Amino acid sequence: MTGISVFDHRLLADSWSTPAMRAIFSEENRIQKWLDVEAALAKAQAKLKIIPEDAAEEIAKKAHYEFMDMDFIYAEFKKTKHPLVPTVRGLEKACENGLGEFVHFGVTTQDIIDTGLVLQFKEAMQIIKSELKAIAKDLAKLAKTHKNTPMMGRTLALQALPITFGHKVAIWLSELNRHYDRIMELEKRLYVGLIVGAVGTKASLSDECNEVEKLTLENLDLNVPDISWQPARDRFIELGYVLGNINATFNKIAHQLLILTHNEIDEIAEPFGKGQVGSSTMPHKRNPAVSENAVTVSNALRANIAILSDIERHEHERDGQVWKMEWKLLPEIFLMLSVVLANMKFVFSDLEVKKDKMLKNLNILDGFVLAERVMFALSDHYGKQHAHEIVYENAMRGIEGHKTFKEVLLSDERVSKVLNEKDIDALLDATTYVGYAPKLVDEFLEKIASSEILK
Repeated sequence: MTGISVFDHRLLADSWSTPAMRAIFSEENRIQKWLDVEAALAKAQAKLKIIPEDAAEEIAKKAHYEFMDMDFIYAEFKKTKHPLVPTVRGLEKACENGLGEFVHFGVTTQDIIDTGLVLQFKEAMQIIKSELKAIAKDLAKLAKTHKNTPMMGRTLALQALPITFGHKVAIWLSELNRHYDRIMELEKRLYVGLIVGAVGTKASLSDECNEVEKLTLENLDLNVPDISWQPARDRFIELGYVLGNINATFNKIAHQLLILTHNEIDEIAEPFGKGQVGSSTMPHKRNPAVSENAVTVSNALRANIAILSDIERHEHERDGQVWKMEWKLLPEIFLMLSVVLANMKFVFSDLEVKKDKMLKNLNILDGFVLAERVMFALSDHYGKQHAHEIVYENAMRGIEGHKTFKEVLLSDERVSKVLNEKDIDALLDATTYVGYAPKLVDEFLEKIASSEILK
C-alpha cells in the first residue's frame, strides 16, 4: 500500500514535512527510543543489583530495532490492543538464555512512552534550532544590506509612511531571536524523563527507586523530575505553544512576502529555479510557490495548537483518552514546522529585493502619504492642531478632486505663505522621510550580534 497521509505520500511528503524530521518521528525511531529507555533502565537496575548484570548486558545488546521481529510485534499488537507491550515482548523474545525476563522490570508503559517521546523531541529541537539560526543569519544580512532601501510602510492594509526594507526585516529577526530564547528556556523544563511506576508512587521500583530513576535518566542524558508528571502535561503544552508561536511568526512573514510579490506591488521575488513551473496552463507565471506552501502548512499547523490544551485535562493519575492525543498532535506540529522553516530558509537564502519597484510604489499616491511630514512643517507656524486641520482639508480636497498633493498645497494661501515650491518638493520626497530607520537597524544588529541565534 502506498502512502495515505500527506506525511507519507511520496508526491506530497516533502511539501508537508522534511525527510530529517520524518526520520525522527518514524515508527522505527519511536520504537528505538522505547528500546533506549528499556536498556538504560536495565543498566541502572543492574548497577543497583536489582537485576542480574548479564541480563542488563543482554537487554542493552538486543535493544535495537534491527533485532525486533516486527511481524511478531504487529501480531502482538492486534492481540493485546496495547501500544507498548508488543515491543516489550519483542525485546524479551530477542534476548537469549531467558534474560529477557528482566525487561521492563518495575516500570509502567507511560514511563517508557513519555521518556521516549522526550528523546524524540530533543532530537527534533536540534533541527528547529539549526533552521532558525540559518534563517536568522540570512535576515541579519538582508537587514544590513537594505537598511537604507526605502519602501512604503503599510498600516491597516494601506500605504502609511515610508520605512526601509532593512527595518522591516530587522523586526522579523528580533521576533525570531525571542523565539530562540524561549526554546532555550523551555529546554530546561522539557528534557525531563520519568521512571515512577503505574501511578507515580514508585511502589514497584524497590527501596532504590529514586536512584533507579536518577541513573536511568542520566544514561539517557535527561533531567530528573521533582515528582511524577504522568498526569501533568504542562511541559508538552508549553512545547506546543512555543512551536506554535514560531509558526505564527512565519505564517505572518510568508503571507507578507506573498503580498509583496503581487504583480501590482512587485517589490520582492522568491528564488525561482531552472525548470520550476508556475502553472500547468500559463507558462509565463513565476509563482511564489515556496512562500505559499509555508502559509498553507502553517495554517494547518494552527489547528493542532488549538486543541493542544486538552492534553492537560487528565482524569486522576492517567487518562488515555487525552494522553494518546499527544502522539498525533506534537509529532505533526514538528513535522509541519520543519517544512515551514525549510521553505523560509530557501526563500531568504536568495531573496530578490526590487529596489526600483519599491521606489516607484513610494510615489503612487501623488504625495499624500507625506501628509504627516507637511503637517509638522506647518505646525512650526500654526501649531499642531491647526496644521492638522489645514493638511486634512487639502488632502481630502486633492483626493476627491483627483489632484496631486503638491497642487493643492500650492493653491492654499495658508501653506504657500510659509512654504515655497522648493520647500514642498523637499517635504514630498518620500526617500528622505524614513525617520531613523537606518540608525535603528544598525543599533539593533549591534545588540543582537552576540545572541545565541547568530552564533
